[in-house]
Amino acid sequence: MHDDFYQMYLEEMEDIVPCEEEETRELLKAVKEGREEAKKRLVEGNLQTALSFAKEFEGKGVLLTDLVQEANMALIMAVDQYSGMEDKAEFDGFAGDRIKEALFAAVKEEESAEQTGEELAARVNVLQQIAQGLAEELGREATVEELAHKMKMTVGEIQGIMKMAMDAVSLNAENMDLEDLADVEGIELIKDDAEEDADDER
Repeated sequence: MHDDFYQMYLEEMEDIVPCEEEETRELLKAVKEGREEAKKRLVEGNLQTALSFAKEFEGKGVLLTDLVQEANMALIMAVDQYSGMEDKAEFDGFAGDRIKEALFAAVKEEESAEQTGEELAARVNVLQQIAQGLAEELGREATVEELAHKMKMTVGEIQGIMKMAMDAVSLNAENMDLEDLADVEGIELIKDDAEEDADDER
């Protein structure tokens, strides 16, 4: 689906004429005068530049369609924020910097999400192992308090891991390797305890 949208976008881009130097100067002047149609044309005429920046970040963990969207949003903001000379080179530099900043931020955010997912998966895995071990020792499912004592954590921390695991499973997060958590033995224990805690709070 993403490839389809991207292909459609590329086809639409073929009909858009890039802004050349003289037009850019005239548009920047018109933008300063508050003419909205000039802003729209300035954005439109620089979409190919935004696309080229987005392509440079392809393969860094973010879908190209999302990169294009981030680049385009940054371009729109650059047009709104630019207050320099009516000069194409200066505007191109300003817009390029804003676009690259947005793309770097998108990639960093994705990397952070992946790291968070890995850390959550590791915590859940340890919790499952402890829960299963206690269940064998006690002959019953362990309580949240017993799990907290065994793992040398607070009850709140254990409940936090449980809630994050449930949220990740329910959202089927694309960037977290948690799709199989629902099939892990003991997940029902976490679900039941977390739901009981939510009921108690209500």
